[in-house]
Amino acid sequence: MFLSVFEVFKIGIGPSSSHTMGPMSAANRFLALLASNDWPRPAGAVVSRLSVSLHGSLAYTGVGHATDRAVILGLAGERPETVDPDAMDATIAQIRQKGTVEPAGHPGYAFDCDADVIFNRKESLPGHANGMTFYALNTDGTILLRQIYYSIGGGFVLTDTELTAWQEARNSPASDKQTDDIPFPFRTAAEMLSMAKRSGMTIAAMKRANEEARMPREKLDAGLDGLVGAMDGCIDRGLRGEGVLPGGLHVRRRAGQLYEKLSAAKLSNQFDPMMANDWLSMFAMAVNEENAAGGRVVTAPTNGAAGVVPATLRYCREFQSAAGKDATRDFLLTAAAIGGIIKTNASISGAEVGCQGEVGSASAMAAAGLAAAMGGTPEQVENAAEIALEHHLGMTCDPIAGLVQVPCIERNALGAVKAVTAASLALKGDGTHFVPLDNCIETMRQTGSDMHEKYKETSTGGLAVNVVDC
Repeated sequence: MFLSVFEVFKIGIGPSSSHTMGPMSAANRFLALLASNDWPRPAGAVVSRLSVSLHGSLAYTGVGHATDRAVILGLAGERPETVDPDAMDATIAQIRQKGTVEPAGHPGYAFDCDADVIFNRKESLPGHANGMTFYALNTDGTILLRQIYYSIGGGFVLTDTELTAWQEARNSPASDKQTDDIPFPFRTAAEMLSMAKRSGMTIAAMKRANEEARMPREKLDAGLDGLVGAMDGCIDRGLRGEGVLPGGLHVRRRAGQLYEKLSAAKLSNQFDPMMANDWLSMFAMAVNEENAAGGRVVTAPTNGAAGVVPATLRYCREFQSAAGKDATRDFLLTAAAIGGIIKTNASISGAEVGCQGEVGSASAMAAAGLAAAMGGTPEQVENAAEIALEHHLGMTCDPIAGLVQVPCIERNALGAVKAVTAASLALKGDGTHFVPLDNCIETMRQTGSDMHEKYKETSTGGLAVNVVDC
């Protein structure tokens, strides 16, 4: 199953790719469906009101993850990649006042922000923990159109029928037609290594060849450079951020203060063996504080884990003199290759497999990217990814008060530190190791399947119930 680097890395808004970006995109898709002729519209029927029901993890942690706001904005026509974070409050206030959403190209639809966003904690949808049902109603309240969407992690959204087809394709490689036009259609790490050995190419070079089968090199490189710019911009905004994060936990933003202290220490020219780790942690925390504030971020591969890859990449560029533009692009291409394998064979959704699927996957991607940028062989790159993922196995997703703040922000810092450590260990070996990455990914999938629901982004277990949230 081919996933482009621009599907693994997407520019959007915080605080969650699955709970904010996904629902907003689902609302966009519902609007497009309404405007089409792809549904049985009864003669004379007029859609006058819209409604949405949130299920599973979206119902339990939707308020803390701003799912309700995302749905409202999506039904107003806003998109994750273009919405202005500074204008969102005003847009929602206007919708509340008027009682309508008025997306471009549509008539106004009645919409009560309180009554028409339903947090249904009693009924889960069968396809995925992040399910939602959109309704279009007639003037008399009759349901004219009902559509289920699932937000399956990283901002990916599928209808119920699309989810079934995606699962079938994932379980039956022979039925997957998406890879017919790419030269290196690896679905597993073993296939990736085998193709690298036969071709004599690096993982980044194979991934580049796959991408260039669908787009010109100039467009690919411009897109990769744009991702780096967006990641750097998020770090820089996070370092300028001050005050308390929204949501009621009164968590203070710390990245800016850390930056001041580390900058002063750097000027002192005193040797500090922890300095690189401190900068790495600070970069990651800056991103996730910005994400928690609802700012512009890059899913990498999710928003909850958005700090690991940018922090490791920034570390690579600032602390490793050999990391130029080509190495930076190789970093992202390699990281995307690993992220695609994980998503194809397991999950990157905290609501499905816990935080091992979010920060664990991000750490594996970052470790692989760093190893590649530092000139590692395909075997060393695969080893780096496996080390990083292995040491996140079993990690739960238990955000306090349903907010992407505690333990999420610091967890990204530690995920970045593990990524650098994993890459360092792998580069000091020859790539041979005991546990293959594919086996580690399968273990993560099984562990997530066995994990109790209260530890999978529902905020009904773990830290979420053992720490007072206000």
